[in-house]
Amino acid sequence: MNAIMTLDMNDSLDGQPEIANLDQLIARRLEPHVAAIDLEGEYPREFLRSLGEIGGFAGVVSPEYGGNGLGLEHCLRVMDQIARSCLSTAFAVWCQTACQRYLQLSGNDQVKAAFLPDLAGGRLMGGTGLSNTLKANAGIERALLKARRIPGGYEINGSLPWVSNLGPGHIFVTGCPLEGDGRLVFFVVDCDQAGFRLVDGARFAALEGTGTLACQFRNCRIEDHRVLAHAEDSEAYLARIKPGMILGQMGMALGLVKGCIDLVDRSQSSLNQYLDDQADDLREALQAVDDETHRLAGILDRNPSATIIGDVLKVRLAGSELALRAAQAAMLHQGARGYMAHSAAQRKLREAYFVAIVTPAIKHLRRELACLENQRH
Repeated sequence: MNAIMTLDMNDSLDGQPEIANLDQLIARRLEPHVAAIDLEGEYPREFLRSLGEIGGFAGVVSPEYGGNGLGLEHCLRVMDQIARSCLSTAFAVWCQTACQRYLQLSGNDQVKAAFLPDLAGGRLMGGTGLSNTLKANAGIERALLKARRIPGGYEINGSLPWVSNLGPGHIFVTGCPLEGDGRLVFFVVDCDQAGFRLVDGARFAALEGTGTLACQFRNCRIEDHRVLAHAEDSEAYLARIKPGMILGQMGMALGLVKGCIDLVDRSQSSLNQYLDDQADDLREALQAVDDETHRLAGILDRNPSATIIGDVLKVRLAGSELALRAAQAAMLHQGARGYMAHSAAQRKLREAYFVAIVTPAIKHLRRELACLENQRH
């Protein structure tokens, strides 16, 4: 690729950062593949590597480990731009940056030095396997993995039904209860290591090109130098990573909504005036959600342990609901054209449902908000 292409943050007319060279990369290396990613499950490996080369993954990693330290706001802008064209790829970017952030916020300098430079540069791909961890910790489902303490590390057994952005040579982060203790242990898994196996899982209605696979652990040994948080540290560690993990998903929601608004704008039928949601209605709703997302990102960039989880859950819920609303509006404005097999409108409708059901799903978010409200009374 062009060696002089870098991620260039400029001020656009509305005062928001614009990633000009990212648009060029999306047009050249992503948009021609969107249909294959969506319908054939093509994993956008070359685009992701190119994105890493221009600094697209660098925001949540400190300069000490090869990042730029620009924080969650930088990552949100990157995902936003990509999600306008392809939510599958934006989700893979979220997985990559979430993985990096888990490592960056750990106290394990050895694991940071081993993995962060290659993750930030796109030379190594990373996933996040914390869906079951979060749900089990919230009492929503049972833990599917268990850890047993052994000399020099842990032995992991169990299976996860799907973890994304995986493949040979990839790594990912997960966590599970310690046997006989119940507290969590968080660690890095190498997809090529002994005792671990990737298995093709179910086929989904959307988001097929995301490297989503089932994970089997059979007496899989995790050495202490790959542990991000031992049981005694895990509660504080989870409090550090959880708000940013959830807020980071808003890059997908914001970009998807903007892509839907573009489709509404391009629909010319005079009959569309009779539909409930017009482009300006969606833009007004989007502005409030966008502003709140970046306000919270700024807080977490300054203090990852800030106690703003309630606000994060609220804006993530608003993002899910707006994604569904905008995608339905795009489909209705497009009409029969939007119902064609290769149309962007029907793809965005399927993508919006993913935003609404990926952990934490709408029902999960509402449950956590209800629990927080009950704690206040």
